[in-house]
This record gives sequence, C-alpha cells and structure tokens, in this order.
Amino acid sequence: MTVSRRIPGIGDPTLLALIVLLTALGIAMIYSAGQVDIRSLATGIWLRQLTWFAVAIVVLAVTSRFSIRFLEWLAPLAYAASILLLLLVLVIGTGPSGSWLELGPARVQPAEVAKLATILMLARVLGGDRGGYDRLVMLWKPLLLVVIPLGLVLRQPDLGSALVFAVILIAALFWASVPLFRIFLLVTPGVGLLLGFNWIVWGGWFLIVATCLYIDRPYLPDSVGVLLANAAAGALTLPVWNSLADYQRNRLLVFLDPEIDPLGSGWQLVQSKVAVGSGGLLGAGFAQGPQKRLAFLPEQHTDFIFSVVAEELGFAGVAVFLVLFALLLYRVLQTAVDTEDDFGGSVAFCVFAVLFAHLAVNLGMTIGMLPITGLPLPLVSYGGSFLVVLYAGFGMVQRVAWEK
Repeated sequence: MTVSRRIPGIGDPTLLALIVLLTALGIAMIYSAGQVDIRSLATGIWLRQLTWFAVAIVVLAVTSRFSIRFLEWLAPLAYAASILLLLLVLVIGTGPSGSWLELGPARVQPAEVAKLATILMLARVLGGDRGGYDRLVMLWKPLLLVVIPLGLVLRQPDLGSALVFAVILIAALFWASVPLFRIFLLVTPGVGLLLGFNWIVWGGWFLIVATCLYIDRPYLPDSVGVLLANAAAGALTLPVWNSLADYQRNRLLVFLDPEIDPLGSGWQLVQSKVAVGSGGLLGAGFAQGPQKRLAFLPEQHTDFIFSVVAEELGFAGVAVFLVLFALLLYRVLQTAVDTEDDFGGSVAFCVFAVLFAHLAVNLGMTIGMLPITGLPLPLVSYGGSFLVVLYAGFGMVQRVAWEK
C-alpha cells in the first residue's frame, strides 16, 4: 500500500479532504440541531463550531509543519503540561462535571489535550524499542504513563475519556509488537473490575485467567502479579461503584434497563432510540426532525448528534457518514502502516485507535448498545477543544504521511 500523491506541508490530500468534508457536514448538522421550536443551548451554536473550525485549520497547518523529530523531542514537555492541566482542573475546574478550564474567552477540556500528549509520549517510549517484552515488568514505563492521566481523569470523574486512555495504551503496545498475550494479561484486571459485581461471574473469569497463565507459563512473578491484580480489582468493584457520581451510576443502570427510569436517567436513551428508529430510509428531512424540534432529544448538538443525523437523513444519510468515517479511518491506518518511522507510525496508529474508540462508543450509546459515556462523535459533535486537539493529531498524521 502507498499513500496517495503528497503535497508539500500537507501529506495526504485525500485524508485532508475527508477531514474537512466531515467537519463541514458536522457543522451543518449542528446548525440543524439548533433549529428547534423551543429555544435551547444548541440554537446558534453552529457559529461557535465554525469559529473553532477556523482555529483548528490553523492548528492543523502548524502541526503538519513540525518534523517528526521535533514532535518526538516535544513529547515529554507536552505530557508534563497535560498532567499539570489535569491537576489544575481538579482544583479550579468548571462545567457540570468540573472537567473544563476557563482560559479567557475559551474553555479547554484537559482530558482531550492529555490524550494527544500521552500518544506522543508512548510513541517516544515504545517507538524505538520494538520486541523483547518477555516480562510484564518490562512494560512498567508505558503502563505508568497511561495510569497517571487515566487516574486523574477518573477523579473528575470522566469514565468515557478514561476508557480512551486504556485504548491508547493497548494500541501503543500492539504497535510496539508486544505479544498479544502480554497485552491480554495487562487488561485482565480491568475486566475483573467490571465483573466484580457478581462473585460467581468474577470467579469464572479468575479461573479463566489462571488457566491461561498455566498454559502459557510466564515468569512466576508475572503470574503472581496478574492474579493479585485481578483479586484486588474484584475487591475494589463495590468501592469504585460507590465512588461514582449518581448520574454515572444511573447511566449504567439505565443501559441494562432503560425503562426503569424513562422520565429521568433513561430519557436520553429512550428518546435517542426513538429518533434513530423514526428516520426510516430517507429521514424526515434536513432540520425537520420532530424529536429534535420538540426538544425531546437531549444534548442533540453534542453526545446525540448522530441521532439527529439518523432522524433527519435516514438510513441513506447514516450510510454516507459511516462510509466517510470508514475511509477516514482507512487513510489514517494506511499512513501508519506505510511509514518506516517507528515513532511516526505509533502516533498515527494511536490516532486511529482514538478515532475508532470515539466513533464506536458514540454510535453504540445512541442506539443502546453501550452505556452513555459522553464521548463526542469525531468531527461532527460540537466541541471546540476536542475539535482543535483532533486537528492537531491529524496534522501530525499528515506530517507522518509527508515524511514517509
């Protein structure tokens, strides 16, 4: 595979065209989300997204000019700055969840900045060190680099972004040729944490992990460490559950049964599914969705923008969006595969993983396949800081494509 004809300072023109096209379509859908019979926060917000789009284009142009070696040198500084921002937001954070920082007229979500900074740092640590991971203890450095921001994000609390950090770690380890079984062992405590609500289910999972360790026979300290980590995760399930905010616990419970609180926590999911299901083949027409116009659909310009797409453009419109996203993911992945630079390839692959995670989780939660986590739909949902950070990542991918 080869990247299409390159343009100096841009890299892959097809990738750039897909980015701009999806963003333009997103702005159109945000405009539509604001066309309601009852004035809401979404009214007129498309102008803000248009402004952020202009800022993001500048950021993309700047980051696409940085050389790969400069980005590698910049990684520790960017990572340290992102950790500082995550600490600050715990003290002076604003917004409903306290996860935003007020910087003059703009608001920044440090978790989004930290995602990109963590990608750069992991690429620096793992990019030039492929193979040789016979011991789990050898992975302490990348694991620590992710655990620190992940833990700070959970303190906000922001479960959706915490999940993305876990995806970044798995993607970086995979790209660094860490054996899949080693990656599996690293994530088993996370699975054990989720299964700890039922001791019978957790016991079955623990037995599966123990059996895998017996078959693979890794180093004894590694095996003991994995078993202890899974035991600790199971014991921490209830304390972690009790530490969650009420709305977060309700979101998880509603995922299991939306009808337990259809007028409260289940309202978002019920109305989203109604909007998606009523779209039919061609939809109700641009800006004409009844669920949206009557303000039944909450957060229609952010978390549930996909529901607006499905209601107004129908299956045909959804198919167009999904095809464009598939092409975008393919181009980013192709850039990662084609480059011979380990650092650049790792950055591009992790950007691909973040895109895929946001896309899968956002679509899954709007149709009830996954719990509501608040992750935006890349390039389509309203979100200034996320759009700018995403464009910074795309600029880096463009540079990787150019230096291939």
